[in-house]
Amino acid sequence: MYQYDTVVAALNGLKSRGFSLDFNIAFDKLICSNSGTCLNPLDFEITEVYRFEGDTNPSDEEVVYAVESTNGSTKGVLHTAFGIYMDEVSPELLSKLKMNTH
Repeated sequence: MYQYDTVVAALNGLKSRGFSLDFNIAFDKLICSNSGTCLNPLDFEITEVYRFEGDTNPSDEEVVYAVESTNGSTKGVLHTAFGIYMDEVSPELLSKLKMNTH
């Protein structure tokens, strides 16, 4: 697995390796506003996870996920806060995200 020192380095590294879409959480799915792509929890796998913790402030915790559709045709990134700062999310999607951050 790759190692990155910053969130920006992780995002740039993943994009250079084909993870070109920018996903956001939409409660029970991931969406990419630019392409209109929508992935439900059963439609994707998280292939890499990079967690960054703030040096002085716990609210600086962030996670970068490399997301790939189960059929391999779609690759992108999800960048989100961690813990209580995370966007509202369904139990199914939260379960998928949490199992990849430990």
